[in-house]
Amino acid sequence: MTATPAWPPQSAPRLHVETQLGEAVVVPVDGNPAHYLISVMRVKEDDIVLLFDGRSGEWAARARDIRKRDLVLECISQTKAPEVVPDFWLCCAPIKKGRIDLIAEKACELGVARLQPVLTRRAVVDKLNFDRLHAHLVEAAEQCGRTALPDLVPMMKLDALLKNLPDNRWLFFADETGGQPLHATLTAHPGPAAMLIGPEGGFDPQEREAIRAHPRAVPLSLGPRILRAETAAIAATAAWMTINGDWK
Repeated sequence: MTATPAWPPQSAPRLHVETQLGEAVVVPVDGNPAHYLISVMRVKEDDIVLLFDGRSGEWAARARDIRKRDLVLECISQTKAPEVVPDFWLCCAPIKKGRIDLIAEKACELGVARLQPVLTRRAVVDKLNFDRLHAHLVEAAEQCGRTALPDLVPMMKLDALLKNLPDNRWLFFADETGGQPLHATLTAHPGPAAMLIGPEGGFDPQEREAIRAHPRAVPLSLGPRILRAETAAIAATAAWMTINGDWK
């Protein structure tokens, strides 16, 4: 008996696009994405490419009109429904290139809904390349089969984050001077959450006092060892996903 081919083909490349996807939607592709499909993945006429736009799930699209530098992809069927994402924000101070890129990549893999850079007094970086961070989010989503991207929002100052935090959202923050035990504290505070991670030098005393004064702020301990900022962000996110997110 002849085996039924897998659908969609397991070898089909995945690509994030800005065009909103749907039945029979046609997506022109050029530039680097076209080079990747044509020259690297060797996509031919009628081959299947998996597309996602962050809103409409994943769609199988048929390649056509392939030329040297561009091609067209036509959506033929939805292969995954839109992804349900836990209501979790990762709010982290900007850190050096490479390390902040790692945070963006892992935030996408772990299912973070929003990535919010927060400027603090001891941050050694005060500007971020958002195009590069977005590219890391896209690459992680393409490789990991995600159909949604974290919402990457402009950097804000710590006092603005505290002022504008929604009333229904917990603000957990990794306090290196001592916080409540992580597992019991997260278990006791379900619901929408934001995790605040400071810079390499930590929060200064005035910032820590302002955070602790917020009615929705909950200080957390990440254990007895000193963690780098990127390690703290990844570990705290994984802990929340395990206790209150979609790893339960």
